[in-house]
Amino acid sequence: MHRLLFEIGVTARAQRAGSGLFLNALRTLHSASFATVTVEAISSSHPAEVKNLVQGEWKVSSGWNWLLDPLNGSPFIKVADVQEAEIEPFVRSLCRCPKYGLHNPFRAQERYLLYGDVSAKAAQMLAQPQVSEFFARLIQRVSPKSYIQALGEVNVTQKFLENFSGDQVRFLARSFAVPGNHLGQQSHGYRWPYGPVAIITPFNFPLEIPVLQLMGALYMGNKPIVKVDSKVSIVMEQMLRLLHDCGLPKEDVDFINSDGKTMNKLLLEAKPQMTLFTGSSRVAEKLAVDLKGRIKLEDAGYDWKILGPDVQEVDYVAWVCDQDAYACSGQKCSAQSILFIHENWASSELLSKMQLLAGRRKLQDLTIGPVLTVTTESMLEHIQKLLKIPGSELLFGAEILKPDNFELVTKEIFGPFQIVTYYKHDQLSEVLNACERMHAHLTAAVVSNDPLFLQEVLGKSVNGTTYAGIRARTTGAPQNHWFGPAGDPRGAGIGTPEAIKLVWSCHREIIHDIGPLPQNWGIPPPS
Repeated sequence: MHRLLFEIGVTARAQRAGSGLFLNALRTLHSASFATVTVEAISSSHPAEVKNLVQGEWKVSSGWNWLLDPLNGSPFIKVADVQEAEIEPFVRSLCRCPKYGLHNPFRAQERYLLYGDVSAKAAQMLAQPQVSEFFARLIQRVSPKSYIQALGEVNVTQKFLENFSGDQVRFLARSFAVPGNHLGQQSHGYRWPYGPVAIITPFNFPLEIPVLQLMGALYMGNKPIVKVDSKVSIVMEQMLRLLHDCGLPKEDVDFINSDGKTMNKLLLEAKPQMTLFTGSSRVAEKLAVDLKGRIKLEDAGYDWKILGPDVQEVDYVAWVCDQDAYACSGQKCSAQSILFIHENWASSELLSKMQLLAGRRKLQDLTIGPVLTVTTESMLEHIQKLLKIPGSELLFGAEILKPDNFELVTKEIFGPFQIVTYYKHDQLSEVLNACERMHAHLTAAVVSNDPLFLQEVLGKSVNGTTYAGIRARTTGAPQNHWFGPAGDPRGAGIGTPEAIKLVWSCHREIIHDIGPLPQNWGIPPPS
């Protein structure tokens, strides 16, 4: 028998003094010209303001929603929170956009070039040290994570914009042709915009996710309204101001701050042709019904990692496990939720090394930080429930597979928390069956260089972005590959040409049939 191990990182509930340490570290260079805030100055005595953008104008609302500093609990940002009675301008703005979009392969083609230029200029600006520093520090201020993690988010966004500079935008709209049945007939397939669309994104990646999805929507000719979690929406507000400086037409994008109920009402009234939602599975399923399926989802997932039988590079594997579980305080949709360790690793120092690495994390440098959506009490309660599972000393026995226990074990905790368990070689099928039952279609990792082991695991699992090999991980997605779920026809993607075309355009077929008619053609008998 092997022990079922539960491992939890630090849930940081910072003291007020922690904010002072953090602010002393915020020594950003002089803010760029587009910025309306100075990061190190944001405080209860100098609060920042976040506005809404509709029909090309920045506007406030009838009331302000005060946000609390995640490090000390004092109010430090006020957000112009749109109320249900105030959504009409946003509804009207979306409804003005026709279904054929702001541009398409037959109309306003120069806008493909416009967005290639906007991307090039924005990439150039984000590459400037003072601008990348500004956004990295601003991200840290509202979604506390280490500077390396925050800067990595900025760098991925910059590379994405660089990738879609110049002619790359119009290449996304490349069409194809197929010969017809007779002279003058030819079918053409086009990538067509949806027109009015909506983008809803979470708090954990306040720059990368909304920017990549927004630009993909714009590239293909759509008119988006963007809603980012209000806790972090200041980051996207500042990025929109940068994009305006780079030539983005202000009327092309609307930006709203509101609660979920108000946004839901807006979607029902404006009826966007497509909505991209990144966030919790519960909200995703509700929206799928409310919007009658006109939605793409990148919802939460219970992400697994399996260590294969070939034990090697223990230091590296331990470090990656620590990063996957605890970087950004575990607040990633791709964070490692459960780790299955082949019995061959039992004699290694893997777990002790993981414990040592987790112990290095500290609040001072935000390698561990506040958990924004899960309380300490709920995490501790979850641990106590797990420890009551009968047979918790079992490796991966029948008890964990019982419905009540399985739901408990595979409950996603959006914080620095993971479950670690050993399995025997002849139990691999049980492990894979369990993985199949999990809500785990987003990411996974198979840590092994054994080709037969990889073939078996990859062939019997359904996950979107799956990393395989001794360097496999569940997190750290760069801009050079698809990131998104699989196994769900509503699944979205992000970051690549294929993802942009899937999420932000549809296929339109146009058959040209220009003749000439055959000589001596006559009206045939009815059929």
